[in-house]
Amino acid sequence: MPSQKDQKIDLNNDYPCPCRRRGRLIPITLTEAFGCDRCQQIFVVEENGFAIEQLSTSYPYKRSWRWTGHRWSTAHPGLGDSYLPVSLLIISVLLIAAFCLAQISLPALPANIIVLYVIGSVLLVLVPTLILWRAYRR
Repeated sequence: MPSQKDQKIDLNNDYPCPCRRRGRLIPITLTEAFGCDRCQQIFVVEENGFAIEQLSTSYPYKRSWRWTGHRWSTAHPGLGDSYLPVSLLIISVLLIAAFCLAQISLPALPANIIVLYVIGSVLLVLVPTLILWRAYRR
């Protein structure tokens, strides 16, 4: 299994593009930068040499990645990388609150109704989870 420790970026090598799956980062001569042959983005090597930063005027936040020797990993994960855990937490809290309210308001529910409610609750968690997972995976 490849090492997950960050490796220093060699300016003489080419790497896969962190934005596109099929693009390749090719060193730009006489600079400390790489250019993608597919998406035409330019990436500058940060001062420490362990990360690259995307140069873009259209994106308001700086995006940077670290090379693990096998793939790029996000150097500074933002809120976009944590949508799935945050959404799962919110959905879980809402379901627990709804279940507690249902138990308080209707304490004498038959067992089969409670089982149906639990199955429905699990589906309400799983469907958005699968949708978010499919939308944000790379």
